[in-house]
Amino acid sequence: MMYDLHIHSTFSSGESTLEEIVKTAKELGYKGIGFISYPLKKEEEDLLKAEINRVSKEYNFEIYIGFEATNKMELKKLLNRRRELDLLLVRGGMNFMNRIAVENRGVDILTHPDYERKDCGINHVLARLAKENEVAIEINFREVLNSEGLVRKNVLANHMEIIRLYKKFEFPLIISSGALSHWQIKDPKVLISYLVTLGLEMKEAKEALSVTPRKIIERAKEWRSDKWIMPGVKVV
Repeated sequence: MMYDLHIHSTFSSGESTLEEIVKTAKELGYKGIGFISYPLKKEEEDLLKAEINRVSKEYNFEIYIGFEATNKMELKKLLNRRRELDLLLVRGGMNFMNRIAVENRGVDILTHPDYERKDCGINHVLARLAKENEVAIEINFREVLNSEGLVRKNVLANHMEIIRLYKKFEFPLIISSGALSHWQIKDPKVLISYLVTLGLEMKEAKEALSVTPRKIIERAKEWRSDKWIMPGVKVV
């Protein structure tokens, strides 16, 4: 069961409707997707949730809603609502955003850790924290798809360094299309092949698109249970 947990639509910065995205993802063999938005007003969020419920039922397809924090204040507000959210992502790149993301067990995925950087944005300290707090580090395929020349060369080098750190520290690793339209959603085989090219074994590459996202989804369901108190703490 494959999942792409980082896709945008017209509700966020994307170009395609949720329906177009789901049709494409299902045709490509995905079990579910994570539709990602930036923090919304309540009425906008209610509208989004209603559309997700409609499309999910119509196509018998798993859709999880996630919010991506782009600064410290947004993250603080989203953490206060952690129990309501399927997915909580943090847009990385800046040192302090990468750091606070991997320090917090309430965060599911650190996206774009190398955003606008010459290095991968992760070092051995952050790698250990990501493992300890079960924060997945993202390899975002859109960074490769939308770049060329020296920029693409730098992206590839950064992704290879993330893979090297993953092999050493074994933090959760996830790959996503980062799609801004349904045309950018990639066949799971393409994403798996890319990870193998970067240096992963086939089993590890498949897990980054199946096991890791599934664990994130199951953890969110656990947090909604009556036994959940806070990330890492529950009634036994």
